[in-house]
Amino acid sequence: MKATAQNNPTPSELEILQVLWSRGPSTVREVHEILSATKQLGYTSVLKLMQIMTAKGLVARSETQRAHVYVAGEPAEKTKQQFAVDMMQRVFQGPPANSCCTLSPAAAARREELKELRRLLDDYERTQK
Repeated sequence: MKATAQNNPTPSELEILQVLWSRGPSTVREVHEILSATKQLGYTSVLKLMQIMTAKGLVARSETQRAHVYVAGEPAEKTKQQFAVDMMQRVFQGPPANSCCTLSPAAAARREELKELRRLLDDYERTQK
């Protein structure tokens, strides 16, 4: 799935994805039980969100069992990375380098943060070869 503003997860969808990433394949009832432990949420609301997420390609549904089982469409890191790239492009209206230049004067980066940025850039460059 290629991230676009249309299929990026909403905050509620992201909560559901977090459950699926941590738990693995789950039914709507299982997801609802976990989410309703921290906030008031109806079963049908979770069901509807997961149906929308299926249409968006954020989750996949297996109908082989009586209760439909849902799985995240992409691994957590890939989804988060796509979401971050899309947000940076929309906010800074250009390549990621523009955002780094904009942010660097505002935040004094610690050595560890710079090492992490370098690692991320190196990983990205390796995957593009």
